[in-house]
Amino acid sequence: MSRERKSYPKEFKLMSVELSNTRSDLPALAKELDITPQILYRWRKEFSAKQGSSFPGNGKVILTETEQELSRLRKELRDTQMERDILKKAGRHLLQERQQIFGFIKNHTEIFPVEKMCTVFKVSRGGFYAWMKSIPSNRSIENQMLDLEILEAFVNSKKIYGSPRITRELHKKNIKVSRVRVARMMKRAKLRSIVKKKFKVTTDSSHKFPVPENILDRDFKPGILGAAWVSDITYIRTKKGWLYLTTVIDLGDRKIIGWALSVTMKAIDTVIPAFKMAQKTRPITQELIFHSDRGVQYACNEFRSLLGKNPFIIRSMSRKGNCWDNAVAESFFKSLKAECVYQHKFTDKEQAALIVFEYIEIWYNRNRLHSALGYLSPEEFGRNLNKQNIAA
Repeated sequence: MSRERKSYPKEFKLMSVELSNTRSDLPALAKELDITPQILYRWRKEFSAKQGSSFPGNGKVILTETEQELSRLRKELRDTQMERDILKKAGRHLLQERQQIFGFIKNHTEIFPVEKMCTVFKVSRGGFYAWMKSIPSNRSIENQMLDLEILEAFVNSKKIYGSPRITRELHKKNIKVSRVRVARMMKRAKLRSIVKKKFKVTTDSSHKFPVPENILDRDFKPGILGAAWVSDITYIRTKKGWLYLTTVIDLGDRKIIGWALSVTMKAIDTVIPAFKMAQKTRPITQELIFHSDRGVQYACNEFRSLLGKNPFIIRSMSRKGNCWDNAVAESFFKSLKAECVYQHKFTDKEQAALIVFEYIEIWYNRNRLHSALGYLSPEEFGRNLNKQNIAA
């Protein structure tokens, strides 16, 4: 039996190729995009043939300040462990008798005073304490390793995660540590998660098109995939003008299943391509509530006609002036702005589009832990949900 070939939207292919121009390790990028390296190489070849141009980039990787600090800590930990091993080995051969004495004193400090034991064994207290400092304790090594793991998780999260999500990441690696200890170590290392700014909602609802009722009614946890989608549009500022992002989210796993980046606010450039991508990603085979705000792009004849072609779709819109009716879509944009957009000064729309694509397809959908999903990523939560529904 032949395997079903997965289909990818054109926009996803183009942006994957553009992103590959900025990376030196293409197999690693392919893994992040959940495709095979062969597919990525083929897309690059097809794109190059059509454009008739070579790909820029010299393959050099520029480390950020935090990544440099992570590299330094890794080397420091390796050096510390090596020094401890050398001292232990040297002690057996060169300082065996004295090391045995110091070892005895160390193991009996709760029974006898250190001063008295040093007198009995005719060794100096200064020598004993110097010996104690010369070999890092297991606790010291453990703290250094934990510092490294915390910093690595923080960097991998794009400096977004606070102590709760960092703790979850460590637990995934079977590192047993409390959230309180992680918070304390992050504070000491001055690692602070990005604080979200207030997000301004901008919706053009001044139109005379029909507005359907709020059928969704804030039921943001349908329990299955493909039962309810929510959509919205946001603005992204660049030095060369505005870029508009339209997204479609499946409430079943909070995954962005459709998106469109455009330079106009017309329905043909925003909501229509975003919906078509979502429909291609997850074909509609059951009753589906499609919810949005009252924006003119969602209410216009063109989009209403597109949705009307599928008998399974039930349209739903937020009540007037009530952003909480579309809270999941608004929450995503709030995260996008705080974690991605506000961290960059986009020189042009092309740069903004590439960074937003990477945030959605690599970070948000496949890696970012969501508290509403039990600290799983949308990809992982969706897989688990499918398994549960199949088992039921």
